[in-house]
This record gives sequence, structure tokens and C-alpha cells, in this order.
Amino acid sequence: MNPENLNLPILTERLKLRHFVPSDFSDYSAYHSLPAVYRYLYEAPPEGRAMEEKFSKVLSAAFEDDGDIFRLAVVRKDDDLLVGEVLLKLASKAALQGEVGYIFNPDFAGKGYATEAVSAMIDIGFSIFAFHRIFARLDAANKGSVGVVERLGLRREAHLIQNDRFDGVWGDEYIYAVLASEWAARVDQTA
Repeated sequence: MNPENLNLPILTERLKLRHFVPSDFSDYSAYHSLPAVYRYLYEAPPEGRAMEEKFSKVLSAAFEDDGDIFRLAVVRKDDDLLVGEVLLKLASKAALQGEVGYIFNPDFAGKGYATEAVSAMIDIGFSIFAFHRIFARLDAANKGSVGVVERLGLRREAHLIQNDRFDGVWGDEYIYAVLASEWAARVDQTA
């Protein structure tokens, strides 16, 4: 998996996907400090030094081994404002499996930015990293996130009942996925 083969930034209709840079820290920490953002991530928002360490890892992450994460900042074309991020996790190098994820500042919810950026990231996963299958794991209560993957045509493959717990509360999880061949057929149909 070689991100060096990727010509950045990736441009969509309204967005640019690019590497994070040190000057993104303020905007990054603004949405990463919100409990509403972390509600579906099953952990508390980082604070202080933990936030700095988390961001530092984003700037220097490798993408070579299972568990590694390739992450891009999502900024609006018209004003270069950071609105969120998209990521691909190398779930299984041997099985060519990637997990797509995304975190967006709720101030920009409902504008279609997540759907636009996730579509571009799935394109990257298949065309650059040659994944066979890309999946998303979502909290079943996260209606906005479910809407993103369903608008993109991912198939719900599983509904895991009370499989995760955070702050003493059990939560269900959905797994959605798409194969490279299915994504290519979808793209061909829209062209």
C-alpha cells in the first residue's frame, strides 16, 4: 500500500482532500474535542497533551501494515476551511480489505460533505490501493453516518447486537461493505 502513488490534493465538486498539515491543529482539535463527535467513536474526546499526541500521529502515520491508517483532511475548495477527515484503515493486507471511516465537524453536517469525501476515499481505496473490499463499521444509532454509506450504495452485511459498550451503555453496530467490482459497476452506471 503506497500512498506515494496518490496525486494530492484530490478534488471533488466542492472539496479538496489533502494531507493534514501542522496549521490544521486548531480546527482539528475544535471538532475532536466535542463529546457529540466522540459519542459514536466509543471513547472520550482527547484533551490537552493527548489531543496533541493524537494529531502528531495523524501527521506521521504509516500505511504499510494491518491496522495502519491513511487519513486525509477534507477542506472546502472555496475557503480552504477544514470541515473533517476521511480515512482508510488497512484491515487486512493479505485479503485486500480496507475499512473506510470519517469524522466531520457537526457545524457542517447536512451539506453532503461527508458523502462527497467518502466517495472519493473509496475511489482511492480501489484505484490506488487495489483493495478488493471496503467496509464501514457504524454505530446503529448514528443515523447520519448510516445515511452516508447507504447513499453511496454500500450493502449492509451485518447487524451486531450489543457488541460494544461505552460508559456502561451497550450499542449495536452495522457493517456495510462494497466490492471493487460493485463500485466499478456503480461508477459506470453514473457515467
